[in-house]
Amino acid sequence: MSSTSTEKTADASKKPWIGATTRLLLLGLVFHLAYIPIVFDCYFTSPVVNGMQQFVSPIAPAKRVVLIVGDGLRADLLFNTNPFPAIPDSPKVVAPYLRNIAEQRGAFGVSHTRVPTESRPGHVAIIGGMYEDVSAVTKGWKTNPVNFDSVFNQSSTTFSFGSPDILPMFAKGATPGKVHMWCYDEHEEDFTKDATALDEWSFNHLELLLRNASSNPELDGRLRSDRAVFFLHLLGLDTTGHSYRPHSKAYMKNIQVVDEIVEKTEKLFAAFYNDDKTAFIFTADHGMSNIGNHGDGDPDSTRTPLIAWGAGIRGPLADPRSASHDAYSVPWDLLHLVRRDVEQADIAPLMSVLIGSSLPVNSVGILPDIKDNKPGYLDQSLTDEVIANLAFVNAKATHSLFYTPFPGLRGEFEPGGDIVNFIDAQMRAEDWKAAKKTAGLLIKTTLQGLRYLQTYDRILLRAIATVGYLGWAAYSGIFLLRYHLNRRPMALNPSMILTALSAAVLLAFWTIFTLQSSPATFYIYVSFPVYFWHEVLQYMFFPSPTEELDDDEESGSRWASFGKGTLYVLLVIWVLREMVHGYTERLIWGMGYIVIGLFWPFPPWSIFKPRGQLPLLIAWKVSTCVSAIFPFLPVEKTESVSMINFGAGLMILLEIFVMAFSSPEVRKTAPRGTFRYQIILIILSAILTSGSVRDLQAKQGLSKFNQWASWLILVLSVIEPFRVRKRIQDPIMRITSYFLGFGPYMIILSISEEALFYASFAGTLILWIAVESSAEQNRLADLQSRGEDAKESTPKRGLRSGDLRIALFFLFFVQAAFFGTGKSFYLEPVYRLVPVFSPFLMASLLILKIIAPYVVLSAAFATLNDQLGLAPFSLFMVALTLTDGMTVAFFYNVRDHGSWLEIGQTISFFVISSLLLVWSAGVCAAGRWLMAGSLGSQSRTKIE
Repeated sequence: MSSTSTEKTADASKKPWIGATTRLLLLGLVFHLAYIPIVFDCYFTSPVVNGMQQFVSPIAPAKRVVLIVGDGLRADLLFNTNPFPAIPDSPKVVAPYLRNIAEQRGAFGVSHTRVPTESRPGHVAIIGGMYEDVSAVTKGWKTNPVNFDSVFNQSSTTFSFGSPDILPMFAKGATPGKVHMWCYDEHEEDFTKDATALDEWSFNHLELLLRNASSNPELDGRLRSDRAVFFLHLLGLDTTGHSYRPHSKAYMKNIQVVDEIVEKTEKLFAAFYNDDKTAFIFTADHGMSNIGNHGDGDPDSTRTPLIAWGAGIRGPLADPRSASHDAYSVPWDLLHLVRRDVEQADIAPLMSVLIGSSLPVNSVGILPDIKDNKPGYLDQSLTDEVIANLAFVNAKATHSLFYTPFPGLRGEFEPGGDIVNFIDAQMRAEDWKAAKKTAGLLIKTTLQGLRYLQTYDRILLRAIATVGYLGWAAYSGIFLLRYHLNRRPMALNPSMILTALSAAVLLAFWTIFTLQSSPATFYIYVSFPVYFWHEVLQYMFFPSPTEELDDDEESGSRWASFGKGTLYVLLVIWVLREMVHGYTERLIWGMGYIVIGLFWPFPPWSIFKPRGQLPLLIAWKVSTCVSAIFPFLPVEKTESVSMINFGAGLMILLEIFVMAFSSPEVRKTAPRGTFRYQIILIILSAILTSGSVRDLQAKQGLSKFNQWASWLILVLSVIEPFRVRKRIQDPIMRITSYFLGFGPYMIILSISEEALFYASFAGTLILWIAVESSAEQNRLADLQSRGEDAKESTPKRGLRSGDLRIALFFLFFVQAAFFGTGKSFYLEPVYRLVPVFSPFLMASLLILKIIAPYVVLSAAFATLNDQLGLAPFSLFMVALTLTDGMTVAFFYNVRDHGSWLEIGQTISFFVISSLLLVWSAGVCAAGRWLMAGSLGSQSRTKIE
């Protein structure tokens, strides 16, 4: 038979597999994407319940309340004495006016936030009294995904000043004309400029509004109406903290500016109203970690300051034994005064009580004064009667949230039941303390009922998720075994009974969901496991495969085979378990590199035949050891131009290494001109980055030349490998082109050693291809020497037991690419391209930075799959079948209680695990396209 006909036969033999694999791959992608929201439906439901009754506060000690939010302000850096010791001549007290209020005429404490510690959820808790469910952060950035009630909506009029990212969401859904906004333009949120100008802008427009009232009677009337709310959103601290980090001189000065604005605001209201009927609340929506980030459960992000003073607010109370303090507040030097901590949602009912408005109907906050026997924030002159009435109002507002049966809210606790009448009777009998205690019990029980409501479907969803993930693993596993063992299409002989049974099960679940008015996602969740297990049971009607796995070892006894299989299963379980631990212990990824480099190939001389490959072995072990360094490095990083330039140099050295150790025939056809062009772009990007870093650190702003030149280089470099890919036939040379193409991108967006890691990671992948290919060639040589090459005569071989190791290696590289340098979400590098606040563009740049190593990984894995003689996607499908064991483990580890750091981490781990695998599936599919025309090439890059 001619070689041409053999090639046609090989192509024809691949078509059924490629078509079936593509369908399976698409199904797997859809399944994993569809199942990501199940963690939110299972563990986090929306706190908004419609149709509740409103309850008005029985007192109104203030006519108006002024809410001032210092966005991104940490409690310790406001309250501590000497909070900036590393800054020469820094003041002992950074905010003297606010501290004087806390010491002389107000109440203070810590407001504890919840994850996600972002601006929108934080403001929703402060102003709406509700905690936005974590899934809501995926539904919008600047406006809330659902309408909710708020203190603003219950006021007579609200005047708000500040960021266009925060103010509009409280006007949406509010009574038209009630919430008035003054926002600066989005382009004013420039991270390279002095952010205190944003805070000054907010105060200046408040001052202008009050000044205009003298010539506008209608405005003057609205300003002087009862139940008015004024909101100053001061964004400067958040912007400064992201740019220069919280312990910087810029952040310290911004706190001082905020302190001055608070002072000027109070004097402004005193001059305009000339009364003592203004209450002031100063707090923050979230804090900030030492590296200038927030969003997770870092304690520095969840602890924010709260200072209240003015009408209706108590003064400072003595705390002789410092019983209200802990180690966190010792540096404040306020141990002699009572510190009163609150949950962030408790601020909303406090503001409502101060102005005598209705509590927000969705509020789960509890007025601090009725929460326990500790002193709260209200004036101590309030009688027990007033406090009891407030407790009763708070209890009725909370009680109305629950509307489904809950054992604790039956009988006397049932809405409208005896417990409410009992409290009312206590009130009529003037047994104020007993009424307060009973109301507190009702609040506690009702919040438990709300908890019951929010977790009502958890057991069912957990079961569906488990059966779904296991069903996918069984479905894809049988698919692989049937193809690779039987080498035939997977035609089935459908069982009508099984099909009817599956349809009945699906219809039963859908009927239940319809009767319960369940979300549409529930119908999707249950459809997947029904389909998967229907298909798996269909496969079981076929007889057991008659062929053994391809293997070059001699067949032994059944007990030996069983022992070997058991060993593989235990190995997979252990490796997956360690990968799960790697999400919390980064050093595991470093140890993984070391283990891979030291123990593979085993024995080391297995790649020395038919000719010595000592340079390859040495390069492989050095590369894995170098890559192992990065997971051991600290997560917190500072900008380092020298490390960035070192990374650029390593990229160039890797290109030289590939060219130097390529075979002569490959060097003749190498795209030298393309590589030179890409190296020039790498050098230029390093020069521009050095200049941008210097200017930004000096607070000189980003020059337009550097900004546009960086954008131009970034675009040109990324486009280049795709432009010339069809001209590069050698797979290693094409991978090198992709690697160099994304080099400038990594340089521009690196804060420290990310570019170094990228170069080291790419070098390890290239050497991995070479090592595996050499080992495969030596295996074939051994078979030929023993006359056992019949099994290898087909164009594409089947899976062997040894391929399981390669699939595990791939899983390791997929996750090591993400965790290799720790957190890659620093904003400082983004300012070199986008100095003005633009959340979607900034997030896109950071995501593409994470994606860059996966481009190299996808091309490398597609090349390895081809060079080992496997059908396309074979190794990836093995990996994808295994990894849902990790996904299920992360799903069950999700927590909605405990510390917020634990909650945020468990959610993140599940989502990251799912998205990494989904992304890897897409990248592997793209890898076939990236390497199209080079796979199957007869010329191979050799390391000699």
